[in-house]
Amino acid sequence: MYLTQGLHRSLQRHPQKIALTHVGEGFVRQHSFAQLLDGIARHAAALRAHGVGPGDRVALLAPNHDLLVRALFACWWLGAVACPLNVRWSAPEVAHALQDSGARLLVVDAELATLAHGADLPALTLTQLADEAEAHVPVPDTRTGGDALASILYTGGTTGKSKGVVLSHSNFWTASMTRGAELNNAPDSVSLLVAPLFHVAGLGRLIGQSIVGGACITMAQFRPAQVLAAIEAHGITDTIMVPTMLQALLDEPGFTPVRAASLDRIAFGAAPMPPDLLERALAAWPHAEFFQAYGLTETAGAVCINLPANHRSAEARAQGRLHSVGRAGLGAEILVVDESGHPLPPGEVGEIVVTGPMVTRGYWNNPQATAGAFRDGWFRTGDAGRMDADGYLFIVDRIKDMIITGGENVYCAEVEGALRSHPLVSQAAVIGLPDARWGETVHAVVVLAEGADPSQVGDEALRAWCRDRLAGYKCPRGVTYLNALPLSAAGKVLKNVLREQVRA
Repeated sequence: MYLTQGLHRSLQRHPQKIALTHVGEGFVRQHSFAQLLDGIARHAAALRAHGVGPGDRVALLAPNHDLLVRALFACWWLGAVACPLNVRWSAPEVAHALQDSGARLLVVDAELATLAHGADLPALTLTQLADEAEAHVPVPDTRTGGDALASILYTGGTTGKSKGVVLSHSNFWTASMTRGAELNNAPDSVSLLVAPLFHVAGLGRLIGQSIVGGACITMAQFRPAQVLAAIEAHGITDTIMVPTMLQALLDEPGFTPVRAASLDRIAFGAAPMPPDLLERALAAWPHAEFFQAYGLTETAGAVCINLPANHRSAEARAQGRLHSVGRAGLGAEILVVDESGHPLPPGEVGEIVVTGPMVTRGYWNNPQATAGAFRDGWFRTGDAGRMDADGYLFIVDRIKDMIITGGENVYCAEVEGALRSHPLVSQAAVIGLPDARWGETVHAVVVLAEGADPSQVGDEALRAWCRDRLAGYKCPRGVTYLNALPLSAAGKVLKNVLREQVRA
């Protein structure tokens, strides 16, 4: 199991097939499998000339790009460890990851070079590396794999300094097999990689496509008009989107189902999917397979998939499975446990724990965090969920997002769903604020639908709307109106930022 294996297989089977296309600002660049492997081998030679060898960490700071893809695979070609970094980080966050990983080299997009200013290590831009690679003779693939470290992916760091999740070749390979066993990953598929490659969803999709010999389209940013044009022009068949991306695509003025008709598989996850948005998407693509994937950086991708049949079947909907994340995938075991780690009966809410060959062995240079993340060999996800009698898993919330008010547990996702169902509410996020009497109070942050005004809604009317749907203690005591919610690069709401904004 090594992450370059699928490329060699594709070179043997269809060397002239287009493997990778980058859609840039005013240009399109394509690589056949023969060209891609030659470029990777030359990139590996250039990295080796800069002192990179097996086990060395190479930091990569760039948006989705064909040159980034070549650099990633060049690391694995050499047996080095790829450390893609979040392009939306501040300079101190980048500096922390560079120091923590002990990177030997930084490969950076020219527009992001200032983020790495002051870093005490050699740096090359993507273009410089590509130019150097052209002058090098291709080097043989080391075919490093198995339990050898493939990547360090840094967590978001919203509750402190980000932690480096270590993932092996086997972790990634197993996660791809888990997905492929549930849903056939066709070699003639064309996958849009707009989910960032520094997150496990985007990186895992790239790896999955490389294993089966499918084609990939990279775009540096999610811009709805450009994404829609790329789907139409390149016959893109599948993509992964967080709910905010899907909503933006459907809201794009130029969107029509005909222009996006080539999409026949749409994966979503990373954040709760509003029911009305899912229904809207299902109607826009009546022929497409929709599935929700649940996984974490620490599981190298999805360990749970809610299959397409559960999205359109009347029987599955009647059983409530539309809003499940599915059942444990091949090779994964999933339990819902209490605070002592004991499995809970069906229907009871507890912490989701996972074990299997796709699960990380821990955090880079952080034995304390590693020890705290595992109990008796099971990885503690930090997610609250419940499981029904048939093994279907339902995510309730992040445990850390749970609000305890007056001794009662309030799961933010449930309140957000109630708020989101209001006809004048476009987006909603719920946070807990300190309160002398109750410990915490429930506070709503709302983005109204286009053209709506707070005076048309009213705080009390929103609370009354929630009271009709929720217990009184779950209803927001305060409401803040914003034009937009702060989002991470993965499309998740940054609740730490919201708390600061509300308290300001």
